[in-house]
Amino acid sequence: MTTPRRPRTTTRDPEELAGRLTAWLDARLPGAKAVGVTVPASNGMSSETLMFGIEHPEPPVRSCVLRLAADPAAYTVFPVYDMARQYRTLRLVAEHTDVPVPRVLWLEEDPAPLGAPFFVMERVEGRVPPDVMPYTYEGNWLHAASDAQRDRLEAATIGLLARLHDQVPVAEAEFLAPPGPGDALRRHFTAQRAYYAWVVDGLPRSPLIEAAFDRLEELWPSDPGPPVLSWGDARIGNVLYDGFEPAAVLDWEMAATAPREVDLGWTVYLHRFFQDLTAASGQRGLPDFLRRDRVEARYAELTGHTPRDMDFHTLYAALRHAIVMLRVAHRQVHFGEIAVPPDPDTLILHHGSLRAMVQGGYRY
Repeated sequence: MTTPRRPRTTTRDPEELAGRLTAWLDARLPGAKAVGVTVPASNGMSSETLMFGIEHPEPPVRSCVLRLAADPAAYTVFPVYDMARQYRTLRLVAEHTDVPVPRVLWLEEDPAPLGAPFFVMERVEGRVPPDVMPYTYEGNWLHAASDAQRDRLEAATIGLLARLHDQVPVAEAEFLAPPGPGDALRRHFTAQRAYYAWVVDGLPRSPLIEAAFDRLEELWPSDPGPPVLSWGDARIGNVLYDGFEPAAVLDWEMAATAPREVDLGWTVYLHRFFQDLTAASGQRGLPDFLRRDRVEARYAELTGHTPRDMDFHTLYAALRHAIVMLRVAHRQVHFGEIAVPPDPDTLILHHGSLRAMVQGGYRY
């Protein structure tokens, strides 16, 4: 595997957005002006991020972050961007837990002001383990840290998941439940099938992804367990750290109700995704960091719940990630950044590890 160049993340003009943002802000805080509007280099490929300051005699905060639904004309990664749902999730987590999340300030559901719905939250200072180049490569703050410092970060991050799962009353999170019949895991799984069908609509299907769906049916847990509020994109690249302690948990657009292990599998596999890339490039990476056995043990100690069916849940994470990667690759094709290969499975960056997991040959 090789690390490709980063795909484009926006088709919008930041200067135009800045002017429209100031007009919107003035209507809510008369005399206020949005200043220093920037699009961070780490902007994702789903919801877009703007950072700005508020110039006003009595601003509610000085520095803000705006999350804007993706431009529907820009070959979006997900079919729906429900900003009200994300806003409500952040408020729910802030109300019921001590998990650090940014304070949300405003929700705008009318697409007219900026071209799509958005919400604004207070900016939290901190540093994020990078995705490009991945933190498993040399040359970044987490790779350069000591083993003890990374262990501290790992323990604190698993603690976030433990507290999130234990502290949010699941009845308060029912608005996040995927639709359809069956228990929470079955509904979550069915939603992923629907997402895959949307991704390949009118395009070549992925035999590998479909084999992974079939293998998961064979591994289906006899007792998936009760649902909790699942963060959805539970990885260290979505956490701002103050030193090696979490300062803010970000990116809640994949939140749902699901068994605890859905988040744990995602945390474990998303690290292995980067670690496998790094090892394939000839570097050692961070093979002892976020190991599955350590994640399971830390989580069990904190919650009293021993993670189960983790072969299923790590494969499920790899499958979910594959669907996202396939959509991202199709998006790159759409913008002329890559060519269409003869084998559609090779559009999935981690097709080798996913195939090994489906065949039972992947080793943690």
